[in-house]
Amino acid sequence: MTLQTPLSSPVLDGAEKMFLAQYLDNIAMVERMHRLLLDVIKDEFERLRLLEINSVQALLLFNIGENEVTAGELKTRGYYQGSNVSYNLKKLVELGYMHHQRSELDRRSVRVRLTEKGRAVRRVISDLFARHAEVLMKKAIIDAEGMEDVNRALKRMERFWTDQIRYIY
Repeated sequence: MTLQTPLSSPVLDGAEKMFLAQYLDNIAMVERMHRLLLDVIKDEFERLRLLEINSVQALLLFNIGENEVTAGELKTRGYYQGSNVSYNLKKLVELGYMHHQRSELDRRSVRVRLTEKGRAVRRVISDLFARHAEVLMKKAIIDAEGMEDVNRALKRMERFWTDQIRYIY
């Protein structure tokens, strides 16, 4: 159930109004799922007494993995959606979770990669996600086909939204 109600429009028929309501529910669900994911990571870190970084920073480390990237690449590759990516990268470097190095070609650009400390955090999150996947399968909460259906639908939505952004510019 969504908190907002769709705007009534005389041009939408019953099926289109229902689809709009479902679309709004999907948007709200994506937002809630992201916040819940951050809370799940936060709870795991509190359980392990890893209190130095927050869940957004931990997820950033997980998504970077073994790659070496710039802040701009984090956003364009979809690893990071936040507007404060520079702050989080700086904080992770200061705390020893990431190495940073200025590009030889473009001195404004900084490349980052995980340190061993950062890779340890990545392993914690990776283990957490593996445990979750195991429970989801064992308890038959969702099977591989259902997971594939969800991923396929979300990828179509992602492509649609990406196309909308490209269309604007």
